[in-house]
Amino acid sequence: MSRAPVRCKHLEALQPKEPRTPTGCEECLATGDYWVHLRLCLTCGHVGCCDNSPNRHATAHHHATSHPIIRSLEPGEDWSWCYRDEIAFVLDGLRGTTRIPPSPLLN
Repeated sequence: MSRAPVRCKHLEALQPKEPRTPTGCEECLATGDYWVHLRLCLTCGHVGCCDNSPNRHATAHHHATSHPIIRSLEPGEDWSWCYRDEIAFVLDGLRGTTRIPPSPLLN
């Protein structure tokens, strides 16, 4: 995985946001469903579940909004992904641990 700067043209408009929900995937929480891992939209703060989760809400959010970049919210992970450029990278300044609890599947 590359470290920023990368060749992602969407970084210039990036306005990192705090997670909109402190407890998990927004859509899964609303429907009582579960997730495997969580992703944070760096445009609006949407928290969605990963593509290994049954509902793939993070990718669905990208398709619905065209917001290009997500960040992993998993403990110990600091990578980001640009859907449009299909590139993974680590952004300096976006480190830290998540306050969101682990997946209900891991309990």
